[in-house]
Amino acid sequence: MNPKERREHLATEPNPDARLDYVVSLNGQAPLMGSGHARAALLYVPDKLILKAGSLARYLEALAEAPWESLEAVAVTVRDDINNEVVPRWLQITVSAPAGEHSHGVMLEDRQPRWDNPALLSRLRRY
Repeated sequence: MNPKERREHLATEPNPDARLDYVVSLNGQAPLMGSGHARAALLYVPDKLILKAGSLARYLEALAEAPWESLEAVAVTVRDDINNEVVPRWLQITVSAPAGEHSHGVMLEDRQPRWDNPALLSRLRRY
């Protein structure tokens, strides 16, 4: 699936108050990497757009249709797609999957240049 088709599943709407910094949390699960499941957690501070909550599930289902070499590749793709469609002020993506007795997780973070809100971000749980 090409990026345009995949990103069409990320439906957005206007931020109800773009003057405020607040954190949005969305979670979902998709069958990835063979028969296993990957869990995706998204935290972001919106700018002009917010992601419609139900669209993350549709996006993850579409994401699962492609073969993935690693969780790192999945996390980078999700980050790129969210940044392209939602353009948040700040974004944190966590993708994790159990692997037998062990687990594997990836966390990526990104932000718009010159945006910072240490008081808000300090309240978030550390990875």
